[in-house]
Amino acid sequence: MNGCPPPEYASFLNDSSTSGVPSLLRWVEGRAMRGALFLLGLLSGLLLASSAMGATASVGLGSAASFSVLAGSTVTNTGPTTMFGDLGLSPGSSVTGAPHVLGETHVDDAVAIGAKNALTTAYNDAASRPSNGSAGTDLAGQTFLPGVRTASSSLLLSSGSVILNAQGDPNAVFIFQIGSTLITGSNTTVLLVNGAQACNVFWQVGSSATLGTGTRFVGTIMASASITANTAATIHGRLLAQTGAVNLDTNTITTSNCPSSATGSGGGTETITGSGGGSEGTNAPTPRGGSNSPAARRLRAERRRREARRRREARRRRAHARPPRHRRAPFTG
Repeated sequence: MNGCPPPEYASFLNDSSTSGVPSLLRWVEGRAMRGALFLLGLLSGLLLASSAMGATASVGLGSAASFSVLAGSTVTNTGPTTMFGDLGLSPGSSVTGAPHVLGETHVDDAVAIGAKNALTTAYNDAASRPSNGSAGTDLAGQTFLPGVRTASSSLLLSSGSVILNAQGDPNAVFIFQIGSTLITGSNTTVLLVNGAQACNVFWQVGSSATLGTGTRFVGTIMASASITANTAATIHGRLLAQTGAVNLDTNTITTSNCPSSATGSGGGTETITGSGGGSEGTNAPTPRGGSNSPAARRLRAERRRREARRRREARRRRAHARPPRHRRAPFTG
């Protein structure tokens, strides 16, 4: 070896002692800064990737997605119930009380049988998801972030409301695994905030579900046995029972889909299935009984509430997107 310094250091060592050392330090600092920025970018990418991988996937409903009500043994109804999607029954054959179905009715035909098979697949999928924590025994007053929550036996919404907070993510998925029964008290509410969508909320119920009088419920109920919606309960979602009956009483069931809910990827803007069409609450047909019937008044009130929520959300988005205003200093030229 000739003992000569590598070319990349030659300029530093040929400098005078007063200038060469600072130049070398600046060069080392520059290399260190570039390395730190590279590592920071790599770490950020890994964090984003792990966050995406850890997000809960939606539950694919397949051909059951178009149904507001799907039952095993029978469907009974009292009063002017309206459902915006399809009505299905299999293997039973008895639908009583003439609910107003804005979609199609399938009673023990190939479509109903296929939808029941899809429901079984979706039910098993939801039940097999790894849990992110306990739902407790009473939902009242609780707020849940996206993920899978488990109740080993019964789950109750005794009073007031439960909040599902999507934290600004419209693809956020909420799954509740319930060992036996789901019961809501009268006039209770499931609230969606910060971008949460009804099409991404699923309730897997080990036996039967009962919605109390005046309950405002959100999400798809998949019950192993039966589902009962008491007087004036409104459902933004679906009532899907594997083996038992679905019992209705003056209810409004607005079936909403994410654009890709059939495949299970979820997310996107909700749309109403059935003949209503359009975005949520838009162009909804008038229920049977005329424009002044109780069901029609409830639908109008529900549409007004949804429209008000949309306007508030639009104002919030505009406020966040608008750049801050700066006053110009007076010209003193």
